[in-house]
Amino acid sequence: MNRYIKMTNITVLAVLLAMASALADDKPTTNEAKTQEPPRPPEALTKFDLDFKGGTPKELIAAVQKATGKPMNAIIPDEYANVSIPELKMRNVNTIQLFAALDQASRKSEYVKNSDGSYSPLNTSCGFRNIGGTLSDNSVWYFYVQKPNLPPPTKTCRFYALGPYLDLGISIDDITTAIKTGAKMLGETDEPTMSFHKDTRLLIAVGEPSRLDIIDSALRALQQTAHAPVRPGAAKSKEKSGQEQ
Repeated sequence: MNRYIKMTNITVLAVLLAMASALADDKPTTNEAKTQEPPRPPEALTKFDLDFKGGTPKELIAAVQKATGKPMNAIIPDEYANVSIPELKMRNVNTIQLFAALDQASRKSEYVKNSDGSYSPLNTSCGFRNIGGTLSDNSVWYFYVQKPNLPPPTKTCRFYALGPYLDLGISIDDITTAIKTGAKMLGETDEPTMSFHKDTRLLIAVGEPSRLDIIDSALRALQQTAHAPVRPGAAKSKEKSGQEQ
């Protein structure tokens, strides 16, 4: 009986020692305890009111610095120094909210004319982005402009025989003036370069193919006149010396 009691006590003692050892193993070390600490909240960003009348990126940064009373770390590439930023009126915002609003406000879609005369949509935007890391009043911001890189326009040279028109008494000035008037009415800002070669009676034009089409159109409109019988005593051509129009 005593032997059984002693064995039972030894068994209970062994169980208690095993439980104590397990609890000791589960207790985190000092380093583990540190890693389990909750992360520190990000540094609060300064709130401010802003009444920006519009201007360049540099002027916007200056306005923000004045509103916050703190300097800003900002990078503005030289090629974007004169980009126009719209008017901004903000109340109780921080830099993240301000630049997010600027990104949305600057987004727009335009259509650009291709060399073949077709149009393609072009999406653009601009603003300030953070280079990464924890956001604070000391974060570094850089100005960006988002727009596709368009290939340079391709130019071509075309020759137009003006003899039939000149024989009808239509002058070079009459023809080139009609072409320029049509281009102006279309709102073209890059007119084709035109020059008349007196010896061959050719009109030489250089420009983008889509912008040369207006010359083809103007001469087609004169074809009926050119193919009509020449009237007796019709004035001969008023050809002028070859010079760029």
